[in-house]
Amino acid sequence: MNWEPWTGCYPQSIGCTYCYFYGKYSKRHGQNQIVKTPDFNKPVVLQKNNQPKIASGKIVATCFGTDFFLPEADPWRKDAWKMIRQRPDLDFLILTKRIDRFEVSLPADWGEVYANVNLGVSVENQALADLRLPQFLSFPIKRRFVACTPLLGPIDLTAYIDQIDHVSVGGETGKEARECNLDWILALRQQCLDHEKTFWFKNTGSRFRCDGVLQKVNPYKQSSLAKSMNLNLLGETPLF
Repeated sequence: MNWEPWTGCYPQSIGCTYCYFYGKYSKRHGQNQIVKTPDFNKPVVLQKNNQPKIASGKIVATCFGTDFFLPEADPWRKDAWKMIRQRPDLDFLILTKRIDRFEVSLPADWGEVYANVNLGVSVENQALADLRLPQFLSFPIKRRFVACTPLLGPIDLTAYIDQIDHVSVGGETGKEARECNLDWILALRQQCLDHEKTFWFKNTGSRFRCDGVLQKVNPYKQSSLAKSMNLNLLGETPLF
């Protein structure tokens, strides 16, 4: 289940260069203006039978087509937090490249730490992991995940992984996608295995190096190819 309370975005780091949402070859290329969407109130909208439009127990991917912590969304975020608070029966999944704005974007009652928020940070290479993760781990957050997507180089999470609940990994999709190497993925998987963390290999990306051979992978086959490699370490943990 997706919730996009606002739309529009612009580059924040190297991982945004060929963004599949707003990059040069995407349908949303040039949509840099941040605007509120008609779905803003989606978590609290009721159907004709007076039941919530989003049924209880769902995982709600929030702002996956933009960034929850964009400064342009500051006027609306307080109401977004209020809706999240009103639906403790849902798990809200928030992924950001702007963790530096987390503290200034919190609701007044965050001191209790919302139990229904899974907060994640994108790290595309080691430099960004070392930049974003110390700050990410310094904040009061109940459930944390790291998304190594698009994975653009080897990453060592050893210094941080004990404070992380889950790691997801994926390559870059698109005509100008940069290479993703299976060796980098296996190294991250081993780190999760060693520290008993869940791991999800989401997709290979469009240019996938496996056993020394660089493959071009059709966008519609990238997730199924990743799944077929049986690298996931998920147990009974919900997929996020």
